[in-house]
Amino acid sequence: MSGHMEHSAFIWVGHALAAIGRVGRRRTSFLLMLTALSWGVLLDAQRPRSWRRPVRSEFRRALRQSAGGGLATALVTAGLTGLALVSQALYWLGLAGQQELEGSLLVTVLVRELTPLLIGMILLGRSGTVTVAELGVLHLGGQMRVLDAQGIDPVLLLVLPRTVAYAISSFTLGVLFIVSALVVGFVASSLLGAIQDSLWLFLDHVLSAMRVLDFAIFPVKMVCIGALVSLTACLTGLTAGSGDDTGRLLPRGFVRGVLAIMLTSLLFSLAA
Repeated sequence: MSGHMEHSAFIWVGHALAAIGRVGRRRTSFLLMLTALSWGVLLDAQRPRSWRRPVRSEFRRALRQSAGGGLATALVTAGLTGLALVSQALYWLGLAGQQELEGSLLVTVLVRELTPLLIGMILLGRSGTVTVAELGVLHLGGQMRVLDAQGIDPVLLLVLPRTVAYAISSFTLGVLFIVSALVVGFVASSLLGAIQDSLWLFLDHVLSAMRVLDFAIFPVKMVCIGALVSLTACLTGLTAGSGDDTGRLLPRGFVRGVLAIMLTSLLFSLAA
């Protein structure tokens, strides 16, 4: 009797471990595929033979979509950030007589933390969701199998150019975002009489507050966020199941993109 109970308990434990393993495998499979895809794209991007005419054409299209399409949204968001953050920081620091802290405060909040998050969200919402929809439709419609039958690698044609384009767009939009937010905040503070310095002296204070490490971490952080937005969106579209549609893929891709942006920003902040 005791032997039968021990055997039943062993079977129950085995089933429980199997269930945990299935859940864990489902949860980590996307992360493992994302890691493998990132490594493959990084290797392919360094090979000149990867950049054939169709790939270059797709890269230009993705760059226009991500950088050109997100420019207006980034500038408007930067203007609002300048009014809500930069001008208020200058105003209250001026009232407190702590103007010497304006550079370090803006570098810490605006450059290191806020800009990567906001630009990542803009890139994800403006271009990442489009990529999820495009590749999801191609995958579910069977066009990926047609490309494979023609000897065309979908990763080279669709994923590589988008990833490089999004990485460039992320860095470019990030720089424009910071400059626009600082200028708008300075103009608003000048109108309020909170700052008496010239614009160039104000920008010099901000640049002087940046460490040498900031000039290295910020570009890498922006490039990584842009690349991960593209890779997450592409992989979500390429792994769509038979029961998926655009209504299911878009929320899934958006949540994965947000997690990728937040985790990347957190890791770089901890490293700094």
